[in-house]
Amino acid sequence: MSETFTGHAPESGVRAGHAPAADARASASEELGARAAGLDAADRLAGRRELFALDATVYLDGNSLGALPAHVPGRLQEVLTREWGELRIRSWDESGWWAAPERIGDRIAPLVGAAAGQIVVGDSTSVNVFKAVVAATRLAPEGRDEILVDATTFPTDGYIAASAARMTGHRLVPTAPAEVPDALGPRTAAVLLNHVDYRTGRLHDLAGLTDAVHAAGAVAVWDLCHSAGALPVGLDAHGVDLAVGCTYKYLNGGPGSPAYLYVAERHQADFDSPLPGWTSHADPFGMTPGYVPADGAVRGRVGTPDILSMLALEASLDVWDGVSIEAVRAKSLALTDFFLECVAAYVPEGRVTSLTPVAHAERGSQVALRCEGAEAVMGALIERGVVGDLRRPDVLRFGFTPLYVGFADVERAARVLGEVLDGRQPDDRA
Repeated sequence: MSETFTGHAPESGVRAGHAPAADARASASEELGARAAGLDAADRLAGRRELFALDATVYLDGNSLGALPAHVPGRLQEVLTREWGELRIRSWDESGWWAAPERIGDRIAPLVGAAAGQIVVGDSTSVNVFKAVVAATRLAPEGRDEILVDATTFPTDGYIAASAARMTGHRLVPTAPAEVPDALGPRTAAVLLNHVDYRTGRLHDLAGLTDAVHAAGAVAVWDLCHSAGALPVGLDAHGVDLAVGCTYKYLNGGPGSPAYLYVAERHQADFDSPLPGWTSHADPFGMTPGYVPADGAVRGRVGTPDILSMLALEASLDVWDGVSIEAVRAKSLALTDFFLECVAAYVPEGRVTSLTPVAHAERGSQVALRCEGAEAVMGALIERGVVGDLRRPDVLRFGFTPLYVGFADVERAARVLGEVLDGRQPDDRA
């Protein structure tokens, strides 16, 4: 049976607060601390934390680098000593190295709502964005010469899309996601969008925007870096054409772990990768001068798989066994609601403004707070054992990974933030 989240925290947002007196702070701390304890006790995902190598630090940066699953070092030691050290080249067959990109892709597939055979793991997100955008222009009807790109996107996606446009003779049209339906037209070939905004945590309407792109006759490409492993995506259900994503955030694959490329089954026969490497050849060991693409998502491969990081990722995915993405989403929303409520209770009035939508339908699994002096504030938080990250010039960003973040972590993080912004020393509680 899949584990589920059964606790509840009310939908909330940062509202006008105040700097409470010491007695009021103590009362709020006692009440919110008790609620956090109750929510953690009711959380059926709470036991997952034991699967990770964590300490007493409140780690709210899993949207940049996920925590290490505790069993991964042992698995890597086996790969190094036996598969590489003893079997050596035999491991390509005997240890299953060669098939790893597709095998691991099939393990990621349920987390993003895809059937098997549509995801291949390998290369970086940037490389896969390039493959997907160029391939999308080749899948689009002839005569179309525009690529729409999310104007608020992570910078690299914009850089890659601009380069792809130059190379393919298309015009790049930066467009805010909300304005995409009006910007679409008979010249639109492909649209590249982020599912969750990396700065604010805003969740965009994948289903509705994909429908709009298709209604215009164009091809939809989605970047899932900040949604995969945090919330249901529904690639197959919503008819997405192509998608890419990283694995080192909510999937906990490790620093620089390989990314993945999703090619919908209906497009696989016509998917024309701009990077036709030898491992995507129909006969990779034939070493023929002419390129003949393999069938299926294998076409998304390029060169020799990066086996060490790939097998670390494969082991990391074990923490998902028996967990439903719907349960993760329910806990994510409860965590972010509770954090916003605690921030409103602990943080002095006017010191932070939430950039993250209050509405659940528009929220990913992070909270972004605009804060004057954000860099110094984040430094002080880290010194006090609360790790988030910074987006210059003034955004504090906190990621909530439901597999290992609890409600007591949330309450502590907000309380320490309040102490830092109020210029107070830590209270007696950790």
